[in-house]
Amino acid sequence: MATKPPKGDPVQDAPQVAGPKHAAAGLTAIGHSLRMAHQQMGVKRTALTLLRVNQKDGFDCPGCAWPEPDHRHAAEFCENGAKAVAEEATLRRVTPEFFAEHSVAGLAGRSGYWLGQQGRLTHPVYLPEGAEHYEPVSWERAFDIVAEEIAALGSPDEAVFYTSGRTSNEAAFLYQLFARELGTNNLPDCSNMCHESSGSALSETIGIGKGSVLLEDLYKADLIIVAGQNPGTNHPRMLSALEKAKANGARIISVNPLPEAGLERFKNPQTPKGLTAGAALTDLFLQIRIGGDQALFRLLNKLVLETEGAVDEEFVREHTHGYEEFAAAARAADWDETLTATGLSRRQIEEALRMVLASQRTIVCWAMGLTQHKHSVPTIREVVNFLLLRGNIGRPGAGVCPVRGHSNVQGDRTMGIFERPAPAFLDALEKEFGFAPPREHGYDVVQAIRALRDGEAKVFFAMGGNFVSASPDTEVTEAAMRRARLTVHVSTKLNRSHAVTGARALILPTLGRTERDVQAGPNGSSTEQFVTVEDSMGMVHASRGRLEPASAQLLSEPAIVCRLARRVLGEDSKVPWEEFEQDYAAIRDRIARVIPGFEDFNARVGRPGGFTLPHAPRDERRFPTATGKANFTAAAVEYPTLPEGRLLLQTLRSHDQYNTTIYGLDDRYRGIRNGRRVVLVNPEDARTLKVADGSYVDLVGEWKDGVERRAPGFRVVFYPTARGCAAAYYPETNVLVPLDATADTSNTPASKSVVVRLEQSAAD
Repeated sequence: MATKPPKGDPVQDAPQVAGPKHAAAGLTAIGHSLRMAHQQMGVKRTALTLLRVNQKDGFDCPGCAWPEPDHRHAAEFCENGAKAVAEEATLRRVTPEFFAEHSVAGLAGRSGYWLGQQGRLTHPVYLPEGAEHYEPVSWERAFDIVAEEIAALGSPDEAVFYTSGRTSNEAAFLYQLFARELGTNNLPDCSNMCHESSGSALSETIGIGKGSVLLEDLYKADLIIVAGQNPGTNHPRMLSALEKAKANGARIISVNPLPEAGLERFKNPQTPKGLTAGAALTDLFLQIRIGGDQALFRLLNKLVLETEGAVDEEFVREHTHGYEEFAAAARAADWDETLTATGLSRRQIEEALRMVLASQRTIVCWAMGLTQHKHSVPTIREVVNFLLLRGNIGRPGAGVCPVRGHSNVQGDRTMGIFERPAPAFLDALEKEFGFAPPREHGYDVVQAIRALRDGEAKVFFAMGGNFVSASPDTEVTEAAMRRARLTVHVSTKLNRSHAVTGARALILPTLGRTERDVQAGPNGSSTEQFVTVEDSMGMVHASRGRLEPASAQLLSEPAIVCRLARRVLGEDSKVPWEEFEQDYAAIRDRIARVIPGFEDFNARVGRPGGFTLPHAPRDERRFPTATGKANFTAAAVEYPTLPEGRLLLQTLRSHDQYNTTIYGLDDRYRGIRNGRRVVLVNPEDARTLKVADGSYVDLVGEWKDGVERRAPGFRVVFYPTARGCAAAYYPETNVLVPLDATADTSNTPASKSVVVRLEQSAAD
């Protein structure tokens, strides 16, 4: 039995506040997970579903991309994974009758939390031009509508095809194949908003835009630096890996503007000790000012260079390029400037150096705290410099570890979801399928919003995700979407993007990871299919759902792409779309011939646990860069500066949240209950600004374009943030992030360094 979704939209701006926690997981996490799962799925369905999450014969968790260990627990999921599964496997339903009752304008007035809690979409629905309500539509008519609008375009480049990182390898490969046979590289994806800075920096420095470590490397490391990341909320299963690393002798440095409960102490719910005392994880906490990471790593590099015998001279000589220019820049690093940029003390940095010099095998992990600044790419290059100096790439227990969020965001990029494809990839597509893919670069997320805003793009098609809520500059993004001729969203559940439409709009409901995927074959046969995903460390494995679909009207993502392509491209298409819809193994055979590392794909993915993709820097200490070696770099040090009376705001998730999906209104580890409109401010900063704890303020963003961006009605919460720094949840604060405030090179929105002032709220 499942409860009904909430009737009214709960108040989210009147939270109850207690002090932050100093430990994560434990019995409380178990109880919270089971309670939310029971509310959505009922007792029997909860047990049947959760016991199959991340198992070798089960389905991949739709939450984060953290890899599974070889030896798996019967309950191989975390609290947030349980929430993600419960939301997808819910028994709540959004039917055509729901849309008849609720107008689009009415839905636009609801919170993202309320929309998500209504349940699974059951039928394709269509919003005609000028209509106020979505109405049921057949799949055939839905594809006709898309085909009509695409046919009316002046160029294929007037269409944008967005992808969420939950899309499977098979669906992603088909999606990019369709877009390119149509004639465009407009394939923005959620990587553009998160780890694009990582990919840009790593591609230049080590030759491949992915991390260089496997899970077992963490267990072998002497030192793990976790920078700009909150595993306790965003990647909870990482905590068990850190716990094992600690048991094997590793030390951990956490670098973060906020103290995070999961990095303080982890109460592993899978062990008796974990349920009681837990394990302390962090050996040294560096509470850095927002955006000061490049300066920190630059100074550490200077100090390593000044320490006799600390540099791995053989590795540097044999495997790197650009050392002298880098070393000159590093030696010029200034202590006083670094202390200003980081907010750290000399004693803290010297202690970090001692731990670095004592380590023979060092891993640096990072997430959005490093990737979403103007200077993110130089920051990550400096992290690479730091590792190269002591030979910590291509060595067991050492390397770079960008920790991805979406469960297949890395796989989507591997499959060709990229607006700037490599010529070799396009050559392989042309050879395999016999058409000439476009060579001009397409739009990334920010460029796509500009194109929609300026009338240069007219059709927007999203394979998953919640584009409107995930994107920056909310008012600009929403206005841009409303200028489109047609917006289409392939979705499992309602979200804000469905209420911000073009002149015409479609919502196409799809299967979730938890559900059985049976496709009709020739002669009336039918075959159960599976899909594959790639985790954050380059492991590829199968995902097989077992639940009955939420509705007989649902199509899988591969089926949607295949039917759309057949309708839009017609008989002239050179791709066997019908064969691909009937048999996903046929898709994998083509992937094997197009993408290096996927040779014999079907046989290898059939093995329990899947297989590891090759990684030349890790496997061979071979660096496929322009120089043929790993590249040291020497960018100028940058860090944000603040005018008087301002704070530097970072956007972040609450604990009851996964990206833009809001599971609940609590942030248990930070002591926030039943509310989301809060701003975390250091008490000393608040006193200087004459702001009281519990008062309500408007967050007013300041940017060089002179446009005032305002997020009203946030409760001030005194919190131990770094001085000069504040934090608040997204998507509520995305309105403060200007469209043009992006990282150099990667064009990723700079959501972690927004200059704001606090003004007393009119409601206070």
